[in-house]
Amino acid sequence: MRQNVYWLSLFPLLAACVAAPATPSAALTPTPRMTALPGTPCGLPPIVVPTPLALTPAPAELDPSVGLHVTGKAQTIELETYRLEVTGKVDNPMSLTYDDLRCMPKIEMQTTIVCKGNFEDTAVWAGASLRYILDLAGVQDGATDLQLTGVDGYAPIVGLDVAMSEKSFLAYELRGQPIPILHGFPVRAAFPGETGAYWVKWLVKVEVK
Repeated sequence: MRQNVYWLSLFPLLAACVAAPATPSAALTPTPRMTALPGTPCGLPPIVVPTPLALTPAPAELDPSVGLHVTGKAQTIELETYRLEVTGKVDNPMSLTYDDLRCMPKIEMQTTIVCKGNFEDTAVWAGASLRYILDLAGVQDGATDLQLTGVDGYAPIVGLDVAMSEKSFLAYELRGQPIPILHGFPVRAAFPGETGAYWVKWLVKVEVK
């Protein structure tokens, strides 16, 4: 499929990005959500939506607001209308809201994304277990891959074996706070130990192939 021209120009940078082996900041076992506070269907409090930076660093430059480097152009998504579509070779296609993801079993992990010759970024990310989501969707026999699509049109393919790893998740938090817009808000893919090119920002679609 035709890729966004901006992302094609960045692909050599993305392809060089490799996530180093993860260091769990908590147990790898997903944490169940319990009803406790008003705000979401499962009792989580509402979030404060991040605001875009006044000045955006160029690709591979450092974002001083969070101490991470930039690998894409910021995209703005309205949280109220946001949906993550899970489609393709599944028995139960799904359209998930941000709070649907927050209410799912949570994985939190520290990992280092290495872009050889450019930078190394270490941070704690957290989000919904991708394997849990795929189990809910019911992956059909014969499926081998996942195509991840961001709102900017970037759409790499990752093997189903990687997607079903206990370490793979869809991140909605960076260091305990909503992911900044420049780094993928509201949701980005997270594949600790795999190339950073799979860490799709502004994720809107997961298609099982």
